[in-house]
Amino acid sequence: MALSLAGKTAIVTGAGSGINLAFASILLSRHCNVVFADLALRPEAKEVVANHSSSSRAPAKAVFQKTDVRQWQNLVEMFNVAEQNFGGAEIVCPGAGVYEPLWSNFWYPPGEPPSADSSQDSRYAELDINLVHPIRTTQMAISHFLNPRDVSKRRPASPTDPRSIIHVSSIAGQTTPLVAPIYNATKHAINGFVRSLAPLDKELGIRVTAVAPGVIKTPLWTEAPEKIKLITEQDEWVTPQFVAEQMANLVEKEEIEVQTPSHTVPGTSSTRMATVEGGFILEVGRKLRQVEAYNDPGPSREGNTVTGLGVADREIFGRLREGGWGGLG
Repeated sequence: MALSLAGKTAIVTGAGSGINLAFASILLSRHCNVVFADLALRPEAKEVVANHSSSSRAPAKAVFQKTDVRQWQNLVEMFNVAEQNFGGAEIVCPGAGVYEPLWSNFWYPPGEPPSADSSQDSRYAELDINLVHPIRTTQMAISHFLNPRDVSKRRPASPTDPRSIIHVSSIAGQTTPLVAPIYNATKHAINGFVRSLAPLDKELGIRVTAVAPGVIKTPLWTEAPEKIKLITEQDEWVTPQFVAEQMANLVEKEEIEVQTPSHTVPGTSSTRMATVEGGFILEVGRKLRQVEAYNDPGPSREGNTVTGLGVADREIFGRLREGGWGGLG
């Protein structure tokens, strides 16, 4: 069910930068309060929060809650902050994520620098951030929506009083570049997770959807030398603001205009209106495309290419051939 943003409250993890900051900013511009849940705020995010503080004249307010999404108690606290400041939340975006960082990376095994994952901890930080945190946050959000502390202020979610959970997947939920195996796995999993929760929409009024962005100009790319070198002049950036607009549309709209690739004329597509409902996954590149569960043609090329991936592949094979990789040899 579609949900108007005005007068509502959202919790957004990872709102300190990138796509999630852009989404939080759009929510505020449409009179929706926002809990910024992140480890820290970049300067531009600090400015947004300051301009929407409780003492400001802004129609919507923002609160920063320091949050390590790997710690489940921190996730509990962000819901408590929403409750204390705004009486609860109607929209939750577990958007915080990382893209195969050197400190939690398949090609740098635990205990092997520069990995910060310990071989004694039995976990990968990237999995905790990109997959475990969205799953646990979604559990908490469903409980929060169905069991409000004060029913005089907020009724339980229902088809006539809907709620929304918006995930950030990726075209890596369909593609499989060698450079990012753990990242690819988490985004494939998010797609399946979102589709699994599709029935919540009609039965309980809780719409669970996802955007699947392509190559987005955020610090995940621009401030990572090992990644930005993979982008060439042939690749097209998509802005975080454009992705954030589509996230807002997945909350507010019943239909979205998407492109459907032609099965008969390669390289061409047609436009249609797609119904937005639980389980909907929207690819966001230069064009918008609904990601189908079956017989999907895969990501379009505009805004979705990284033509320098071969550089990373050669570096990976070089390390593997040196011997001793993984620490078990």
